[in-house]
Parts: sequence; C-alpha cells; structure tokens
Amino acid sequence: MISKSTLILEKKTLNQKNFEEGKDKDEQDRVLLIDKPYDWTSFDVVRKVRNVLKIRKIGHAGTLDPLASGLLILCTGKFTKKINEYMASEKEYIGSFTLGATTPTYDLESEPENFLPCDHLTEPEIVQSTAPFTGDILQVPPMHSAIKKDGKRVYKLARQGKEIELEPRKIQIKEFVITKIELPLVHFRIVCSTGTYIRSIANDYGKVLGCGAYLSGLVRTRIGEFELKDAVKVGDL
Repeated sequence: MISKSTLILEKKTLNQKNFEEGKDKDEQDRVLLIDKPYDWTSFDVVRKVRNVLKIRKIGHAGTLDPLASGLLILCTGKFTKKINEYMASEKEYIGSFTLGATTPTYDLESEPENFLPCDHLTEPEIVQSTAPFTGDILQVPPMHSAIKKDGKRVYKLARQGKEIELEPRKIQIKEFVITKIELPLVHFRIVCSTGTYIRSIANDYGKVLGCGAYLSGLVRTRIGEFELKDAVKVGDL
C-alpha cells in the first residue's frame, strides 16, 4: 500500500523545471491532488496538467461536474493502474440545496421551476428529513447524467425529450448532516459510497420535504484518505 505522504504532489514539486519538462522519468509516475475550479470540466483539468507536465499517460479518478469544485485525483504513468481503486473509495462532500423549486437536471445546469413555499419548514423537520437517505439505500440516477442506457448516454436522450426508465442503484450514505439553515438554502455534509449522485439526493430530499429542492453548490472535500486541503490549485500550476 502506497502511503498518503508519498502520493501527495507538493506545489514546490510542480514548479521544478525538470518535472515540468518531463526530464525525470521517476516523476512521471504520480498521483496528483488537484483542486478543480468551478465551471471547469474534469477533462479541462486533465488537459491543463498534461500540458504542464508534458506527459501523455494521465487520467482522473472520478468525474466532478462542471458546477462542482474540489478534490480531483489525477494519476500519471504507472499509477493510472490505480484509478479504479481510487474511484471506488468513499467520498465526502459539502454543499447547499435550494428549497422551494426543482430543476430538470436537479442542479443549476437548468432553470428552476415548480416553485413552492418553504418558509413554513421548521429546523427539526429539515434535519429529520435526512433520515431516509442514510445507510444502504436505492437511488435512481438523474436523467441528465453520463450513464448509458442501451449503449447511449442518457443525457443525450433527455435533451431529445425522451423519457427513459432508469433502474435504481444501491449506494451507501454513511453521513448526511445539515450544517446550516438559511432558507431557502440548506447547507450539508455528506459521506457516501462511489456512484452516489448528490443531485439525486437533492431532488429526493425536496420530495420528502414537500417543497422541492435542487443542488445549488457542491465541493468534494475527500476521496478515501486524500483531502482537499492537500490539493494544488490549478492557478498554481
């Protein structure tokens, strides 16, 4: 097992000329912890790091949506073989739901609709409504996602107005904590298994509350033992 300290790429290493120019072959085999910016795709980050390191063999261990930020693990060289292992690791997120409306994509990729009042909700109601979403549960993925149905990406079918029935998937929510309430915003922390869609939790949570909800902010803070606080910002590359 490779230790965390061995894998974390420090900022000073990124700035070393021999690493940037790809002259040191040993430096080509790494696990990089990157703080993905808001509005960047995960592949945008891969392309940026590939250009900085001048290395071809590189991939990421788990997509973050463009409207999410936070920890993205990149693997280079021989460590690309570890990608599936890291993808299977437990994840931690912090973020916010906006109550009182829904969106077709369950987040801000689409416009809010179906507005309902939420100011009548009490703090105990908001906190206790997390209970159905803890432990081993079945979750239906959002229609606007990159999973495939009959060989086709379901988000492409959704954009064509086609209704597709998606099978629920078993996931595990280890922790779902409401950290602050500023209606219509509800802030949360979630620790979950791989394959969990936080957008779907937002939508389903809104149904339980009876007022609708969508994901309005998301930051991935941990993947397995690796933490966002140890990540390098893209702007520092």
